[in-house]
Amino acid sequence: MPLRASVLMLSYRHAFHVGNHADVLKHFVLAELLAYYNKKEKPWTYIDTHAGAGCYALESEETGKTAEFAEGIGRLWTRPDPPGAIAAYLDAVRQFNPGERLLFYPGSPALAMSFARGRDSLHLFERHPVDLQALQRIFSSRASRVHIRGGDGFAGLVALLPPPGRRAVTLIDPSYEVKSDYRHVVDVLDAALCRFATGCYVLWYPLLARPESRLLPGRLAKLGAESWLDVRLRVRRAPKTGFGMSGSGLYIVNPPWVLPERLRAALPWLAGALGLDEGAGFDLDYRIA
Repeated sequence: MPLRASVLMLSYRHAFHVGNHADVLKHFVLAELLAYYNKKEKPWTYIDTHAGAGCYALESEETGKTAEFAEGIGRLWTRPDPPGAIAAYLDAVRQFNPGERLLFYPGSPALAMSFARGRDSLHLFERHPVDLQALQRIFSSRASRVHIRGGDGFAGLVALLPPPGRRAVTLIDPSYEVKSDYRHVVDVLDAALCRFATGCYVLWYPLLARPESRLLPGRLAKLGAESWLDVRLRVRRAPKTGFGMSGSGLYIVNPPWVLPERLRAALPWLAGALGLDEGAGFDLDYRIA
């Protein structure tokens, strides 16, 4: 890998963006998926290719630099009217905030662990050494069920497939600060489907003006998955300068059949709650085989 790409990958810290509108969409849907998987007794495996630090203090120096959570989870925290699916996500976040104040935000690993039962397991990849240490510290008492690897999640994912029990939710969530990530997500999802075609895969992507971002949904569609769902949440108009994220999306392979209806009930409210201007809205496309 080129030196510049390696430096960029190790300079990215999710703490600077934690709890923003992209996290809200990603974690609301992740909570829906894991709650659905919990309806059966059979254990599941959760795989996270870019796990981050696990859980975040919102008053820390890192999160305070941008305080993006104020325009994300912060806008939802005291709302009295969330629809059922959003209320369930907020209840999951409240497990990490026993008082009324919003002080902590669970990253994807901590959120997944809050849904895990005694027989479920987590496999977490993280390259940044500081975040890796934080992840290991948070889950140190659960080493038998939470397996943490300090390496490349793109490279490590396929080797874990298919998992024991053949029930798994995989989150593929790179920063996309390196252009090659747009190619890698397609390649790794293609390889994963070849190894384990029935797994549930959740791929997050940003809504940006750059060509790689605009072309990604079409490239994912060409993978030919029989069942898929593509949801996009916009919180603002696309910046005229071409810089900045107007929203984000999730491309999900093998979504539960109930997910489209759950999203249709929640997305209008969510777009209204998080919208910053008249460009706010959502798109929902899917095919459930």
